[in-house]
Amino acid sequence: MRRPPRIVSEAMQTASFSRRAWLLGAAQAGVGVMLAGRMAWLSIAENERYNLLAESNRVNATLIPPRRGWLIDRHGLPIANNRTDFRVDILPDRLRDDERVIALLAQILKLPPEEVARLRIDLERAPGFQPVQVAERLDWERFAAVSVRLPELPGVQPTRGFARHYPLGAAVAHLTGYVGAPTAEQFKETRNPLYVTPGFKLGKDGLEKMLEDRLRGQPGAKRVEVTARGKLVAELATRPDIPGRNARLTIDAGLQEYAARRLGTNSGSAVVLDCRTGEMLCMVSMPAYDPNSFSDGISHLEWSMLSENDHVPLMNKVTQGLYPPGSTVKPMNTLALMAAGVAPTERVFCSGAMRVGTGVFHCHKRGGHGPVDMKTAVAQSCDIYFFEMIRRLGYDKIAPVARELGLGRKFDLPFSTQRFGTVPDSAWKQRKYKDRWTIADGLNASIGQGYVLANPLQLAVMAARIASGRALQPSILADHVHHDAPALPFQSEQLQLVREAMWAVVNGGGTGVASRLQIPGMSIAAKTGTAQVRRITMAERRAGVLNNGQLPFKLRDHALFVCFAPYENPRYAAGIVLEHNGHTIRNLDTPLIGRDIMTYLLDRERALKSLAEVEPTWGGDIQTRMAAEAAAYRAEHAPAPAAAATKTDAVVPTDAPAVEAATDLANRTQETLATDGPSGETPAEQGTTENSQ
Repeated sequence: MRRPPRIVSEAMQTASFSRRAWLLGAAQAGVGVMLAGRMAWLSIAENERYNLLAESNRVNATLIPPRRGWLIDRHGLPIANNRTDFRVDILPDRLRDDERVIALLAQILKLPPEEVARLRIDLERAPGFQPVQVAERLDWERFAAVSVRLPELPGVQPTRGFARHYPLGAAVAHLTGYVGAPTAEQFKETRNPLYVTPGFKLGKDGLEKMLEDRLRGQPGAKRVEVTARGKLVAELATRPDIPGRNARLTIDAGLQEYAARRLGTNSGSAVVLDCRTGEMLCMVSMPAYDPNSFSDGISHLEWSMLSENDHVPLMNKVTQGLYPPGSTVKPMNTLALMAAGVAPTERVFCSGAMRVGTGVFHCHKRGGHGPVDMKTAVAQSCDIYFFEMIRRLGYDKIAPVARELGLGRKFDLPFSTQRFGTVPDSAWKQRKYKDRWTIADGLNASIGQGYVLANPLQLAVMAARIASGRALQPSILADHVHHDAPALPFQSEQLQLVREAMWAVVNGGGTGVASRLQIPGMSIAAKTGTAQVRRITMAERRAGVLNNGQLPFKLRDHALFVCFAPYENPRYAAGIVLEHNGHTIRNLDTPLIGRDIMTYLLDRERALKSLAEVEPTWGGDIQTRMAAEAAAYRAEHAPAPAAAATKTDAVVPTDAPAVEAATDLANRTQETLATDGPSGETPAEQGTTENSQ
């Protein structure tokens, strides 16, 4: 059945059109509202974001590393300062077409082939966000040549800033430490954008590390307008950095350099204190590394050379080295004996040997000294006198006085590597070894051997406290000096007798005659010491004990020296330790080194003249010798190209495996010598090896 046709009226057409028009208009209005809302959102709510994005397209902003505060000496002379530096780095994550960029940089900067090889290796090993150094300390022409060709060098970052500089080089290495680029681990831990800014360096070791908060300033920001392709249009306003604060030290830079040079080819250390305040005037550990090299980025070859050196240049021997103090403790022993009631005039007959139980303990003078009193025992370094007195009283009467004079103490100093040694007694041995204290332990300790260990700083403190009669505390920061130290708990007459005995060591025919000052009207008071580092067996004694010159370096005795001057009015005190020196070369031995260091403080011209006469016989100054050693090492090992790559791991000198190995060896040696061995094999049974120097 067919439907009838639908008749559409004009009214119906009008209604249908109106409905469609309304729907279309509503849709259009909705779209308009959406567009207007989106435009409002972008122009108002997102305004700041897009302004920043637009600005970042137009303007490149980079952080400016802050200038570090200087380390200056007591007179205001720079020990660590900053100098203008033009450098070029590569940011690996922005690098494109590596080989083309490296080749172009090599051409512009005239890089030698070994530097190009080093750069390729460093780029392969570097994290993407860590800058890789291309060159530092560029002249203006080469720096400008890189800057104008930046559009051709994606990932290359030229920087004009300041580089850390250590004018005294290796002479201050273990004092200042050095600065270096942050490691990847340090960046991941802090996420501080400054840590990946080319040219930024932070303290890695020594005072640079411990004073980081004081020395580091606030970064600035550099803004430049560029095209879409990165071409420089104009430099915009730059926010300057805020430099770090300077740190004034108590160190005398001239003395620091002189002492480092005067130690010569020794493996050793020297500390000088002001007897009035305890201020450290020098703190030298040699040999050492050049902190300027470490700050620039040391190569694996250089690290290997330093690590394999048997003089352990990576170790700060002042704070990390522990040594048997040898006969340098004898002045301290006399003070303890008087405090325990022993009369200075009481005599002991020294025949050259003393039997205790089944053991025979010898004096360094095999024929004996005859009858000796307290003062003579110190001057002549008579072992038998101290053996007998400490056999009678026990070492428990000595140990408290040793601690009172600074042995076994850790001082309030900004060094993280301080090892404070051992002042043993019966309670200490019971705690550590679960064993009783023996007479042999006391006799060994009486001559500064056995379980007794001290660092060079403690020996200097001991000398300064004897000289001043006060419990001086060493300090190295000028704003942290410990003034008004209390008096020591000893009678002034007792302290004066100890000083007189030390004067006689040098000026009364004692064991340190070579250290006599050549300055009219002034004298030095001192005590020499020798510390054995090996057992001398009965078999060797029967065949003839080998002298130090016949022994390998590591088996030679340590040489030690403590002193103060002028004796007439004590102003300076020093502690000197020479590892395995063995008293083998006169002008490199402790008495002459101690004499010359004190002479520098009292008559600088005389001391410099003396040094100029002997330094050429050691192969020249520090820098000359280090350069010769590096050249010889390189020639001997013929290193592969990878050896020139920059060492980027977090290991610093004072934490180096070589330092740990040296410390472990010293600890094992001490343990071996301290424990009871076959008769005739302990240091006390052999006797010290003191000689008139």
